[in-house]
Amino acid sequence: MITILGAGAFGTGLAIALAAKGPVALRARTGAQTSALSQARENALRLPGAAFPDALEIHAPGSPFPKGPILLAVPMQKLRSLLEEHRLALADRTLVACCKGVDLGTLQGPASVIAEALPNAAVAILSGPAFAADIALGLPTAMTLACEDAATGRALRDALSTQTLRLYGSTDTAGVELGGALKNVMAIACGAAMGAGLGESARAALMTRGYAEMQRMALASGARPETLAGLSGFGDLALTCTSAQSRNLRYGISLGQGAPFDPAITVEGAATARAVAARAAQMGLDMPITRATAALVTGQLHVGEAMDMLLSRPLKEDEC
Repeated sequence: MITILGAGAFGTGLAIALAAKGPVALRARTGAQTSALSQARENALRLPGAAFPDALEIHAPGSPFPKGPILLAVPMQKLRSLLEEHRLALADRTLVACCKGVDLGTLQGPASVIAEALPNAAVAILSGPAFAADIALGLPTAMTLACEDAATGRALRDALSTQTLRLYGSTDTAGVELGGALKNVMAIACGAAMGAGLGESARAALMTRGYAEMQRMALASGARPETLAGLSGFGDLALTCTSAQSRNLRYGISLGQGAPFDPAITVEGAATARAVAARAAQMGLDMPITRATAALVTGQLHVGEAMDMLLSRPLKEDEC
């Protein structure tokens, strides 16, 4: 049985899609959430209208984990504490990270956090251009499933693929986790530009130069360039920077407009911008869009000041 730990929008969307081909356990965070999901047979708060298939079971917190792979669909900044909470139960299991970001405490991506916390676990990461609602509705979606052990990766790819959710395998976990994390930072920057009324051309420029920053950090971290050109890099960047479904883009738009943003909505890129800026400084990497975005989300700069900072940089050749 496939277990999904985290009943937010993405975890619920995956559970609905995967339950079309076999039993899935969706593990709720609280007893109240368990009751609500069980009674409604849908996640009315996160994915209203997406009914649960019969094969989708709701498991309460504290219940034993069934045999089979466990998908960790929790916010990036909560991943480390969750691993500590379930250290004994997860110690030697096959774990798939389904979150995107960089941990503020360790400056690591999700696969790296899991590998460090649980060295005996088999670790993989699922990332790419996919919205929870699209997955739940059975709309065609493609993602990358990365695992350093190729055989384990192939087994997971086959187990987690459906008729509408197509997974492509990779052994480059570093590239996949950084692609998924960094694109959120660039989406906030693009949103800020749009919110400030700077136009579509400015967004295209930020996406392009942002992609250069993504490659700069990924390659310096040992990732392969083709990974960043694939679904979990360029593909995810394109989706997140252009779709109104993107929480990071909407958050950036609110920053650009000087408008409040709902604090109940998880925006992975806000914390990730700060973590990536710190990581870039440690590595001696020049990442001006990331620095400007980190200053925006912490209130150190207003959007006009951030854009002035970027536009006043020296002219150079167009290369990564």
